[in-house]
Amino acid sequence: MEVENSNLKLGNNKGEKDFTEKNEKFENTSLSEYNSMNDSKRIKSLSYDVGISEIEELENSGIEACGSNSNIKELQKIEIPGIVNMTSDKEVNSEIDLRPKQEFEINNICVVGLGYIGLPTASMLANYNYNVLGVDIDQNKVNQIKNGSLKIEEPGLATIVKGAINSKNLTVNTQPASADVFIICVPTPARTNSDGSKSCDLKYINSAVENIRPYVKDGNLVIIESTITPGTTEKVYKELRKSVNEIYVAHCPERVIPGRIIKELSGNDRIIGGINQKSAEMAKNIYKSFVEGNIYTTNSKTAEMVKLMENTYRDINIALANEFSKICDEIGVNVWEAIDIANKHPRVNILNPGPGVGGHCISIDPWFIVEVSDNAKFIKSARELNDNMPNFVFKKVEDELRDYKEEFKLSKKDMKICIFGATYKGNVEDTRESPSEKVVDLLTDAGYKVMTYDPHAELFKYPLYDLETCVLNADCILVLTDHDVFKETTSEKIEFIESKIRNKHIIDTKNILNQELWEKFGFKYKLLGNGRIY
Repeated sequence: MEVENSNLKLGNNKGEKDFTEKNEKFENTSLSEYNSMNDSKRIKSLSYDVGISEIEELENSGIEACGSNSNIKELQKIEIPGIVNMTSDKEVNSEIDLRPKQEFEINNICVVGLGYIGLPTASMLANYNYNVLGVDIDQNKVNQIKNGSLKIEEPGLATIVKGAINSKNLTVNTQPASADVFIICVPTPARTNSDGSKSCDLKYINSAVENIRPYVKDGNLVIIESTITPGTTEKVYKELRKSVNEIYVAHCPERVIPGRIIKELSGNDRIIGGINQKSAEMAKNIYKSFVEGNIYTTNSKTAEMVKLMENTYRDINIALANEFSKICDEIGVNVWEAIDIANKHPRVNILNPGPGVGGHCISIDPWFIVEVSDNAKFIKSARELNDNMPNFVFKKVEDELRDYKEEFKLSKKDMKICIFGATYKGNVEDTRESPSEKVVDLLTDAGYKVMTYDPHAELFKYPLYDLETCVLNADCILVLTDHDVFKETTSEKIEFIESKIRNKHIIDTKNILNQELWEKFGFKYKLLGNGRIY
Protein backbone atom coordinates (compact mmCIF):
# COMPACT_ATOMS: atom_id res chain seq x y z
CA MET A 1 0.00 0.00 0.00
CA GLU A 2 1.25 3.46 -0.89
CA VAL A 3 0.28 6.82 0.52
CA GLU A 4 0.55 10.32 -0.84
CA ASN A 5 0.12 13.27 1.52
CA SER A 6 -0.11 16.99 1.00
CA ASN A 7 -0.53 19.57 3.74
CA LEU A 8 -0.62 23.28 4.27
CA LYS A 9 1.75 24.00 7.16
CA LEU A 10 1.01 27.11 9.19
CA GLY A 11 3.69 28.29 11.61
CA ASN A 12 2.98 29.10 15.22
CA ASN A 13 3.43 32.81 14.53
CA LYS A 14 0.78 34.61 12.54
CA GLY A 15 3.12 35.89 9.86
CA GLU A 16 5.22 32.78 9.35
CA LYS A 17 3.85 29.99 7.19
CA ASP A 18 5.57 27.28 5.17
CA PHE A 19 3.95 26.25 1.93
CA THR A 20 4.77 22.64 1.20
CA GLU A 21 4.68 21.40 -2.40
CA LYS A 22 3.81 17.76 -2.96
CA ASN A 23 5.90 16.89 -5.93
CA GLU A 24 8.23 19.63 -7.13
CA LYS A 25 10.79 22.21 -6.07
CA PHE A 26 8.60 24.30 -3.75
CA GLU A 27 9.13 21.94 -0.82
CA ASN A 28 9.93 23.89 2.36
CA THR A 29 9.53 27.26 0.61
CA SER A 30 9.71 29.97 3.25
CA LEU A 31 7.40 32.97 3.41
CA SER A 32 10.13 35.37 2.30
CA GLU A 33 11.04 33.16 -0.65
CA TYR A 34 7.39 32.85 -1.51
CA ASN A 35 6.93 36.63 -1.49
CA SER A 36 9.83 37.03 -3.91
CA MET A 37 8.26 34.70 -6.47
CA ASN A 38 6.43 36.07 -9.47
CA ASP A 39 2.71 35.37 -9.71
CA SER A 40 3.14 32.37 -12.00
CA LYS A 41 5.41 30.59 -9.52
CA ARG A 42 3.16 31.50 -6.63
CA ILE A 43 0.23 29.94 -8.42
CA LYS A 44 2.13 26.74 -9.02
CA SER A 45 3.05 26.58 -5.34
CA LEU A 46 -0.41 27.38 -4.05
CA SER A 47 -2.16 25.08 -6.49
CA TYR A 48 -0.75 22.07 -4.69
CA ASP A 49 -0.83 23.29 -1.13
CA VAL A 50 -3.72 25.67 -0.48
CA GLY A 51 -7.03 23.89 -0.89
CA ILE A 52 -10.57 25.12 -0.37
CA SER A 53 -10.65 24.50 3.36
CA GLU A 54 -7.33 26.26 3.94
CA ILE A 55 -8.42 29.29 1.88
CA GLU A 56 -11.54 29.50 4.06
CA GLU A 57 -9.52 29.11 7.26
CA LEU A 58 -7.12 31.88 6.24
CA GLU A 59 -9.94 34.19 5.26
CA ASN A 60 -11.96 33.54 8.41
CA SER A 61 -9.02 33.89 10.79
CA GLY A 62 -7.59 37.02 9.19
CA ILE A 63 -4.15 35.44 8.68
CA GLU A 64 -2.23 37.37 6.07
CA ALA A 65 -0.94 35.76 2.89
CA CYS A 66 1.29 36.77 -0.03
CA GLY A 67 3.23 39.35 1.95
CA SER A 68 3.07 41.21 5.21
CA ASN A 69 0.75 43.96 3.95
CA SER A 70 -1.71 41.83 2.01
CA ASN A 71 -4.50 39.54 3.09
CA ILE A 72 -6.63 36.83 1.57
CA LYS A 73 -8.40 39.33 -0.70
CA GLU A 74 -5.08 39.98 -2.41
CA LEU A 75 -4.67 36.24 -2.85
CA GLN A 76 -7.97 36.15 -4.70
CA LYS A 77 -6.57 38.52 -7.33
CA ILE A 78 -4.29 35.74 -8.54
CA GLU A 79 -5.92 33.40 -11.05
CA ILE A 80 -6.09 30.00 -9.32
CA PRO A 81 -8.52 27.73 -11.15
CA GLY A 82 -10.52 25.49 -8.87
CA ILE A 83 -9.61 27.44 -5.73
CA VAL A 84 -9.91 31.22 -5.88
CA ASN A 85 -11.90 31.39 -9.09
CA MET A 86 -14.66 29.27 -7.63
CA THR A 87 -15.75 32.41 -5.79
CA SER A 88 -15.78 34.67 -8.83
CA ASP A 89 -17.35 34.87 -12.26
CA LYS A 90 -13.99 35.24 -13.99
CA GLU A 91 -13.00 32.64 -16.53
CA VAL A 92 -10.25 30.24 -15.55
CA ASN A 93 -6.82 31.27 -16.80
CA SER A 94 -6.29 28.34 -19.15
CA GLU A 95 -2.62 29.21 -19.60
CA ILE A 96 -1.90 28.03 -16.06
CA ASP A 97 -2.06 24.26 -15.66
CA LEU A 98 -2.66 23.14 -12.09
CA ARG A 99 -2.61 19.45 -12.91
CA PRO A 100 0.23 17.33 -11.53
CA LYS A 101 2.86 16.26 -14.03
CA GLN A 102 1.77 12.91 -15.40
CA GLU A 103 3.59 10.07 -17.04
CA PHE A 104 0.38 9.31 -18.92
CA GLU A 105 -1.21 11.99 -21.11
CA ILE A 106 -4.59 12.89 -19.63
CA ASN A 107 -6.52 15.88 -20.97
CA ASN A 108 -10.11 14.82 -21.52
CA ILE A 109 -12.28 13.22 -18.84
CA CYS A 110 -15.82 11.91 -19.23
CA VAL A 111 -17.85 11.67 -16.00
CA VAL A 112 -20.89 9.40 -16.31
CA GLY A 113 -23.67 10.25 -13.86
CA LEU A 114 -24.24 13.81 -12.61
CA GLY A 115 -25.84 13.22 -9.23
CA TYR A 116 -24.61 13.92 -5.70
CA ILE A 117 -21.13 12.56 -6.52
CA GLY A 118 -20.69 12.89 -10.27
CA LEU A 119 -21.52 16.58 -10.61
CA PRO A 120 -19.19 17.78 -7.80
CA THR A 121 -16.41 15.52 -9.10
CA ALA A 122 -16.81 16.72 -12.69
CA SER A 123 -16.88 20.35 -11.57
CA MET A 124 -13.84 19.97 -9.33
CA LEU A 125 -11.80 18.40 -12.14
CA ALA A 126 -12.91 21.11 -14.57
CA ASN A 127 -11.80 23.79 -12.12
CA TYR A 128 -8.38 22.14 -12.20
CA ASN A 129 -8.10 22.63 -15.96
CA TYR A 130 -9.14 19.21 -17.17
CA ASN A 131 -11.51 19.21 -20.13
CA VAL A 132 -14.53 17.45 -18.65
CA LEU A 133 -17.66 16.12 -20.29
CA GLY A 134 -20.41 15.40 -17.78
CA VAL A 135 -22.94 12.84 -18.95
CA ASP A 136 -26.39 12.07 -17.59
CA ILE A 137 -29.32 10.33 -19.27
CA ASP A 138 -31.74 12.82 -17.67
CA GLN A 139 -32.16 15.66 -20.18
CA ASN A 140 -33.88 17.86 -17.58
CA LYS A 141 -30.88 17.54 -15.25
CA VAL A 142 -28.51 18.40 -18.10
CA ASN A 143 -30.57 21.50 -18.92
CA GLN A 144 -30.63 22.56 -15.26
CA ILE A 145 -26.85 22.32 -15.01
CA LYS A 146 -26.42 24.36 -18.18
CA ASN A 147 -28.83 27.00 -16.90
CA GLY A 148 -27.41 27.08 -13.38
CA SER A 149 -30.71 25.99 -11.82
CA LEU A 150 -29.42 23.11 -9.70
CA LYS A 151 -31.88 20.97 -7.77
CA ILE A 152 -29.22 19.56 -5.44
CA GLU A 153 -29.12 21.47 -2.14
CA GLU A 154 -25.42 21.32 -1.27
CA PRO A 155 -23.25 24.11 0.20
CA GLY A 156 -20.72 25.39 -2.34
CA LEU A 157 -21.87 23.19 -5.22
CA ALA A 158 -23.53 25.92 -7.26
CA THR A 159 -20.36 28.00 -7.00
CA ILE A 160 -17.97 25.37 -8.33
CA VAL A 161 -20.40 24.30 -11.05
CA LYS A 162 -20.73 27.90 -12.18
CA GLY A 163 -16.96 28.30 -12.19
CA ALA A 164 -16.53 25.11 -14.21
CA ILE A 165 -19.19 26.08 -16.77
CA ASN A 166 -17.89 29.65 -17.08
CA SER A 167 -14.36 28.37 -17.69
CA LYS A 168 -15.71 26.25 -20.54
CA ASN A 169 -13.77 23.34 -19.07
CA LEU A 170 -17.06 21.60 -18.21
CA THR A 171 -19.69 20.70 -20.78
CA VAL A 172 -22.70 18.48 -20.14
CA ASN A 173 -24.65 16.18 -22.42
CA THR A 174 -26.78 13.06 -22.46
CA GLN A 175 -24.28 11.11 -24.57
CA PRO A 176 -20.64 10.24 -23.83
CA ALA A 177 -17.76 10.93 -26.18
CA SER A 178 -14.14 9.89 -26.63
CA ALA A 179 -11.90 10.71 -23.67
CA ASP A 180 -8.68 9.67 -21.98
CA VAL A 181 -10.45 8.83 -18.72
CA PHE A 182 -14.00 7.71 -17.94
CA ILE A 183 -15.30 8.09 -14.37
CA ILE A 184 -18.49 6.19 -13.51
CA CYS A 185 -20.60 7.79 -10.75
CA VAL A 186 -23.97 6.06 -11.03
CA PRO A 187 -26.24 4.67 -8.28
CA THR A 188 -25.88 1.10 -7.05
CA PRO A 189 -29.16 0.45 -5.22
CA ALA A 190 -29.97 -2.64 -3.22
CA ARG A 191 -32.17 -5.28 -4.79
CA THR A 192 -34.52 -7.25 -2.52
CA ASN A 193 -34.21 -11.00 -2.95
CA SER A 194 -36.89 -13.65 -2.52
CA ASP A 195 -35.62 -14.55 0.97
CA GLY A 196 -35.85 -10.94 2.16
CA SER A 197 -32.12 -10.29 1.98
CA LYS A 198 -30.67 -7.66 -0.31
CA SER A 199 -27.88 -7.55 -2.87
CA CYS A 200 -26.14 -5.01 -5.07
CA ASP A 201 -28.05 -4.09 -8.21
CA LEU A 202 -25.42 -3.39 -10.87
CA LYS A 203 -27.84 -2.45 -13.65
CA TYR A 204 -26.66 1.19 -13.75
CA ILE A 205 -22.99 0.16 -13.72
CA ASN A 206 -23.61 -2.27 -16.56
CA SER A 207 -25.53 0.36 -18.50
CA ALA A 208 -22.75 2.92 -18.02
CA VAL A 209 -20.14 0.43 -19.25
CA GLU A 210 -22.19 -0.30 -22.35
CA ASN A 211 -22.70 3.42 -23.02
CA ILE A 212 -18.99 4.21 -22.92
CA ARG A 213 -17.87 1.04 -24.72
CA PRO A 214 -18.03 2.59 -28.24
CA TYR A 215 -15.76 5.44 -27.11
CA VAL A 216 -13.16 3.52 -25.10
CA LYS A 217 -9.80 3.22 -26.85
CA ASP A 218 -6.58 1.36 -26.11
CA GLY A 219 -4.74 2.95 -23.21
CA ASN A 220 -7.81 4.60 -21.67
CA LEU A 221 -8.51 4.57 -17.94
CA VAL A 222 -11.92 3.72 -16.47
CA ILE A 223 -12.58 4.65 -12.82
CA ILE A 224 -15.59 3.44 -10.85
CA GLU A 225 -16.58 5.72 -7.94
CA SER A 226 -19.88 3.96 -7.27
CA THR A 227 -19.99 1.62 -4.27
CA ILE A 228 -19.83 -1.97 -5.53
CA THR A 229 -19.45 -5.55 -4.35
CA PRO A 230 -15.92 -6.97 -4.16
CA GLY A 231 -14.86 -8.29 -7.56
CA THR A 232 -16.96 -5.89 -9.65
CA THR A 233 -13.99 -3.83 -10.88
CA GLU A 234 -12.35 -6.99 -12.21
CA LYS A 235 -15.59 -7.92 -14.00
CA VAL A 236 -15.76 -4.48 -15.63
CA TYR A 237 -12.15 -4.87 -16.74
CA LYS A 238 -12.86 -8.26 -18.33
CA GLU A 239 -15.94 -6.87 -20.05
CA LEU A 240 -14.08 -3.90 -21.56
CA ARG A 241 -11.20 -6.15 -22.65
CA LYS A 242 -13.64 -7.68 -25.12
CA SER A 243 -13.53 -4.37 -27.02
CA VAL A 244 -9.92 -3.18 -26.60
CA ASN A 245 -6.53 -4.78 -26.11
CA GLU A 246 -5.18 -2.44 -23.42
CA ILE A 247 -7.43 -0.88 -20.80
CA TYR A 248 -6.78 0.35 -17.25
CA VAL A 249 -9.50 0.10 -14.62
CA ALA A 250 -9.56 1.34 -11.01
CA HIS A 251 -11.99 1.76 -8.15
CA CYS A 252 -11.94 5.03 -6.19
CA PRO A 253 -14.98 4.97 -3.90
CA GLU A 254 -16.51 8.26 -2.85
CA ARG A 255 -16.30 8.99 0.89
CA VAL A 256 -18.46 12.08 1.38
CA ILE A 257 -21.74 12.89 3.11
CA PRO A 258 -24.51 15.23 1.94
CA GLY A 259 -24.13 18.68 3.43
CA ARG A 260 -20.32 18.46 3.34
CA ILE A 261 -19.64 17.07 -0.12
CA ILE A 262 -17.50 19.92 -1.46
CA LYS A 263 -15.36 20.15 1.70
CA GLU A 264 -14.89 16.40 1.95
CA LEU A 265 -14.32 15.86 -1.76
CA SER A 266 -11.00 17.65 -1.45
CA GLY A 267 -10.29 17.25 2.26
CA ASN A 268 -10.89 13.56 2.88
CA ASP A 269 -8.34 10.80 2.37
CA ARG A 270 -8.97 8.64 -0.69
CA ILE A 271 -8.37 5.00 -1.49
CA ILE A 272 -7.65 3.88 -5.04
CA GLY A 273 -7.59 0.23 -6.07
CA GLY A 274 -6.44 -0.80 -9.51
CA ILE A 275 -6.72 -4.07 -11.41
CA ASN A 276 -2.96 -3.60 -11.64
CA GLN A 277 -0.43 -1.12 -10.27
CA LYS A 278 -0.39 1.03 -13.40
CA SER A 279 -4.18 1.50 -13.20
CA ALA A 280 -3.89 2.68 -9.59
CA GLU A 281 -1.04 5.07 -10.39
CA MET A 282 -2.90 6.59 -13.35
CA ALA A 283 -5.96 7.20 -11.20
CA LYS A 284 -3.87 8.65 -8.37
CA ASN A 285 -2.36 11.19 -10.75
CA ILE A 286 -5.84 12.55 -11.44
CA TYR A 287 -7.12 12.69 -7.87
CA LYS A 288 -4.01 14.25 -6.39
CA SER A 289 -4.72 17.39 -8.41
CA PHE A 290 -7.49 18.32 -5.93
CA VAL A 291 -7.32 15.87 -3.00
CA GLU A 292 -5.60 17.46 0.00
CA GLY A 293 -5.72 14.36 2.18
CA ASN A 294 -3.77 11.14 1.88
CA ILE A 295 -4.18 8.95 -1.19
CA TYR A 296 -3.78 5.23 -0.54
CA THR A 297 -3.25 2.82 -3.43
CA THR A 298 -3.98 -0.90 -3.35
CA ASN A 299 -5.71 -3.50 -5.51
CA SER A 300 -9.30 -3.11 -6.65
CA LYS A 301 -10.88 -5.78 -4.46
CA THR A 302 -9.30 -4.31 -1.32
CA ALA A 303 -10.57 -0.83 -2.23
CA GLU A 304 -14.06 -2.24 -2.78
CA MET A 305 -13.99 -3.95 0.61
CA VAL A 306 -12.60 -0.89 2.43
CA LYS A 307 -15.58 1.25 1.41
CA LEU A 308 -18.03 -1.43 2.51
CA MET A 309 -16.20 -1.91 5.81
CA GLU A 310 -16.35 1.82 6.58
CA ASN A 311 -20.12 2.03 6.25
CA THR A 312 -20.73 -1.36 7.84
CA TYR A 313 -18.75 -0.25 10.90
CA ARG A 314 -21.06 2.74 11.29
CA ASP A 315 -24.19 0.70 10.65
CA ILE A 316 -23.25 -1.83 13.33
CA ASN A 317 -22.56 0.91 15.86
CA ILE A 318 -25.91 2.54 15.13
CA ALA A 319 -27.57 -0.86 15.51
CA LEU A 320 -25.99 -1.20 18.95
CA ALA A 321 -27.41 2.17 19.99
CA ASN A 322 -30.83 1.25 18.61
CA GLU A 323 -30.83 -2.04 20.49
CA PHE A 324 -29.92 -0.17 23.67
CA SER A 325 -32.87 2.15 22.93
CA LYS A 326 -35.32 -0.74 22.71
CA ILE A 327 -33.96 -2.38 25.86
CA CYS A 328 -34.02 0.85 27.88
CA ASP A 329 -37.59 1.54 26.79
CA GLU A 330 -38.52 -1.94 28.01
CA ILE A 331 -36.80 -1.87 31.42
CA GLY A 332 -37.46 1.75 32.40
CA VAL A 333 -34.22 3.58 31.59
CA ASN A 334 -33.60 6.76 29.59
CA VAL A 335 -31.24 5.55 26.86
CA TRP A 336 -30.05 9.09 26.08
CA GLU A 337 -29.01 9.70 29.68
CA ALA A 338 -27.37 6.27 29.88
CA ILE A 339 -25.40 6.78 26.64
CA ASP A 340 -24.28 10.23 27.73
CA ILE A 341 -22.89 8.86 30.99
CA ALA A 342 -21.36 5.75 29.37
CA ASN A 343 -19.58 7.93 26.81
CA LYS A 344 -17.72 9.71 29.60
CA HIS A 345 -15.56 6.59 29.78
CA PRO A 346 -12.41 7.39 27.76
CA ARG A 347 -12.71 4.26 25.60
CA VAL A 348 -16.45 4.32 24.93
CA ASN A 349 -18.18 6.17 22.09
CA ILE A 350 -21.75 4.96 21.64
CA LEU A 351 -23.65 6.64 18.81
CA ASN A 352 -27.17 8.06 19.08
CA PRO A 353 -30.21 5.86 18.46
CA GLY A 354 -33.04 6.94 16.19
CA PRO A 355 -35.93 5.83 13.97
CA GLY A 356 -33.67 3.85 11.62
CA VAL A 357 -30.85 4.31 9.14
CA GLY A 358 -31.20 5.90 5.72
CA GLY A 359 -29.22 7.41 2.91
CA HIS A 360 -27.56 5.94 -0.14
CA CYS A 361 -24.65 4.29 1.72
CA ILE A 362 -24.98 3.07 5.29
CA SER A 363 -28.42 1.52 4.87
CA ILE A 364 -27.35 -0.38 1.74
CA ASP A 365 -23.62 -1.12 1.71
CA PRO A 366 -23.55 -3.79 4.46
CA TRP A 367 -25.81 -5.95 2.31
CA PHE A 368 -23.07 -6.03 -0.35
CA ILE A 369 -20.82 -7.85 2.13
CA VAL A 370 -23.61 -10.21 3.16
CA GLU A 371 -24.06 -10.97 -0.54
CA VAL A 372 -20.54 -12.31 -1.02
CA SER A 373 -19.97 -14.20 2.25
CA ASP A 374 -21.90 -16.57 4.47
CA ASN A 375 -19.71 -15.43 7.38
CA ALA A 376 -21.39 -12.00 7.58
CA LYS A 377 -23.98 -13.11 10.15
CA PHE A 378 -23.29 -10.29 12.62
CA ILE A 379 -23.42 -7.72 9.82
CA LYS A 380 -26.74 -9.11 8.60
CA SER A 381 -28.27 -9.03 12.09
CA ALA A 382 -27.26 -5.40 12.60
CA ARG A 383 -28.69 -4.43 9.23
CA GLU A 384 -31.97 -6.18 9.97
CA LEU A 385 -32.20 -4.49 13.37
CA ASN A 386 -31.79 -1.03 11.83
CA ASP A 387 -34.23 -1.85 9.05
CA ASN A 388 -36.77 -2.83 11.72
CA MET A 389 -36.56 0.43 13.70
CA PRO A 390 -39.47 2.07 11.80
CA ASN A 391 -41.65 -0.79 13.11
CA PHE A 392 -40.52 0.04 16.65
CA VAL A 393 -41.44 3.70 16.08
CA PHE A 394 -44.83 2.70 14.68
CA LYS A 395 -45.53 0.59 17.77
CA LYS A 396 -44.62 3.54 20.02
CA VAL A 397 -47.09 5.78 18.16
CA GLU A 398 -49.80 3.15 18.61
CA ASP A 399 -49.00 2.79 22.32
CA GLU A 400 -48.96 6.53 22.98
CA LEU A 401 -52.28 7.17 21.23
CA ARG A 402 -54.17 4.15 22.54
CA ASP A 403 -55.74 5.84 25.59
CA TYR A 404 -56.58 8.98 23.61
CA LYS A 405 -58.20 6.93 20.87
CA GLU A 406 -60.31 4.96 23.35
CA GLU A 407 -61.30 8.04 25.39
CA PHE A 408 -62.73 9.84 22.37
CA LYS A 409 -63.87 6.64 20.61
CA LEU A 410 -61.80 7.41 17.51
CA SER A 411 -60.86 4.98 14.79
CA LYS A 412 -57.47 5.20 13.10
CA LYS A 413 -59.03 6.70 10.00
CA ASP A 414 -60.34 9.54 12.21
CA MET A 415 -56.83 10.36 13.45
CA LYS A 416 -54.16 12.48 11.80
CA ILE A 417 -50.41 12.11 12.32
CA CYS A 418 -48.13 15.05 11.48
CA ILE A 419 -44.61 13.98 10.47
CA PHE A 420 -41.72 16.38 11.04
CA GLY A 421 -38.96 15.36 8.62
CA ALA A 422 -38.82 13.37 5.38
CA THR A 423 -35.06 13.32 4.78
CA TYR A 424 -32.79 10.61 6.13
CA LYS A 425 -30.70 13.08 8.19
CA GLY A 426 -30.83 16.67 9.34
CA ASN A 427 -30.33 19.73 7.14
CA VAL A 428 -30.12 17.88 3.82
CA GLU A 429 -32.66 17.35 1.03
CA ASP A 430 -31.84 13.68 0.46
CA THR A 431 -34.75 11.30 1.14
CA ARG A 432 -33.16 8.14 -0.27
CA GLU A 433 -33.83 5.11 1.96
CA SER A 434 -35.22 7.47 4.60
CA PRO A 435 -36.74 5.81 7.69
CA SER A 436 -39.47 8.45 7.43
CA GLU A 437 -40.80 6.81 4.28
CA LYS A 438 -41.04 3.44 6.00
CA VAL A 439 -42.76 4.95 9.05
CA VAL A 440 -45.30 6.73 6.84
CA ASP A 441 -45.87 3.46 4.98
CA LEU A 442 -46.73 1.69 8.24
CA LEU A 443 -48.98 4.47 9.55
CA THR A 444 -50.81 4.82 6.24
CA ASP A 445 -51.29 1.07 5.87
CA ALA A 446 -52.72 1.00 9.41
CA GLY A 447 -55.37 3.52 8.39
CA TYR A 448 -54.08 6.80 9.86
CA LYS A 449 -54.22 10.02 7.88
CA VAL A 450 -50.60 11.16 7.57
CA MET A 451 -49.12 14.48 6.42
CA THR A 452 -45.42 15.31 6.23
CA TYR A 453 -43.68 18.65 6.74
CA ASP A 454 -40.05 19.10 5.71
CA PRO A 455 -38.63 22.51 4.68
CA HIS A 456 -35.55 20.86 3.12
CA ALA A 457 -37.01 18.00 1.09
CA GLU A 458 -38.33 18.34 -2.44
CA LEU A 459 -38.75 14.74 -3.56
CA PHE A 460 -40.56 12.26 -1.33
CA LYS A 461 -42.76 9.22 -1.88
CA TYR A 462 -45.66 11.07 -0.28
CA PRO A 463 -46.92 14.68 -0.69
CA LEU A 464 -45.18 17.35 1.37
CA TYR A 465 -47.17 20.09 3.10
CA ASP A 466 -46.52 23.43 4.75
CA LEU A 467 -46.43 23.61 8.54
CA GLU A 468 -49.96 24.96 9.03
CA THR A 469 -51.60 22.38 6.78
CA CYS A 470 -49.64 19.60 8.40
CA VAL A 471 -50.45 20.42 12.04
CA LEU A 472 -54.06 21.49 11.46
CA ASN A 473 -56.33 19.18 13.51
CA ALA A 474 -53.47 16.70 13.97
CA ASP A 475 -53.59 14.23 16.84
CA CYS A 476 -49.84 13.69 17.13
CA ILE A 477 -46.58 15.22 15.92
CA LEU A 478 -43.89 12.65 15.17
CA VAL A 479 -40.34 14.04 14.82
CA LEU A 480 -38.20 11.81 12.58
CA THR A 481 -35.43 14.12 11.34
CA ASP A 482 -33.07 16.40 13.28
CA HIS A 483 -33.31 19.54 11.14
CA ASP A 484 -32.12 22.71 12.86
CA VAL A 485 -35.47 24.30 12.09
CA PHE A 486 -37.08 21.73 14.39
CA LYS A 487 -34.42 22.04 17.09
CA GLU A 488 -34.77 25.82 17.20
CA THR A 489 -38.55 25.99 17.42
CA THR A 490 -39.49 29.18 19.28
CA SER A 491 -42.24 29.82 21.79
CA GLU A 492 -44.10 31.78 19.12
CA LYS A 493 -44.06 28.85 16.71
CA ILE A 494 -45.12 26.36 19.39
CA GLU A 495 -47.97 28.69 20.31
CA PHE A 496 -48.97 28.78 16.63
CA ILE A 497 -48.89 24.97 16.44
CA GLU A 498 -50.90 24.74 19.67
CA SER A 499 -53.61 26.90 18.12
CA LYS A 500 -53.97 24.58 15.12
CA ILE A 501 -53.49 21.07 16.54
CA ARG A 502 -56.31 18.93 17.95
CA ASN A 503 -54.43 16.71 20.41
CA LYS A 504 -51.21 18.06 21.95
CA HIS A 505 -49.12 14.92 21.70
CA ILE A 506 -45.54 14.88 20.39
CA ILE A 507 -43.07 12.00 19.97
CA ASP A 508 -39.40 12.89 19.52
CA THR A 509 -37.29 10.10 17.99
CA LYS A 510 -34.13 12.24 17.69
CA ASN A 511 -33.92 13.92 21.12
CA ILE A 512 -33.79 17.41 19.60
CA LEU A 513 -36.76 19.23 21.09
CA ASN A 514 -36.81 21.40 24.19
CA GLN A 515 -39.06 19.19 26.30
CA GLU A 516 -39.63 21.82 28.98
CA LEU A 517 -40.70 24.42 26.42
CA TRP A 518 -43.17 22.13 24.66
CA GLU A 519 -44.62 20.95 27.97
CA LYS A 520 -45.05 24.59 28.99
CA PHE A 521 -47.66 24.83 26.23
CA GLY A 522 -49.43 21.70 27.41
CA PHE A 523 -47.91 19.15 25.04
CA LYS A 524 -47.48 15.57 26.22
CA TYR A 525 -43.87 14.88 25.24
CA LYS A 526 -42.53 11.37 24.63
CA LEU A 527 -38.86 10.66 23.87
CA LEU A 528 -38.08 7.47 21.97
CA GLY A 529 -35.93 5.18 24.10
CA ASN A 530 -36.90 6.78 27.39
CA GLY A 531 -38.62 4.25 29.62
CA ARG A 532 -37.76 6.14 32.79
CA ILE A 533 -40.80 7.21 34.82
CA TYR A 534 -39.13 9.53 37.35
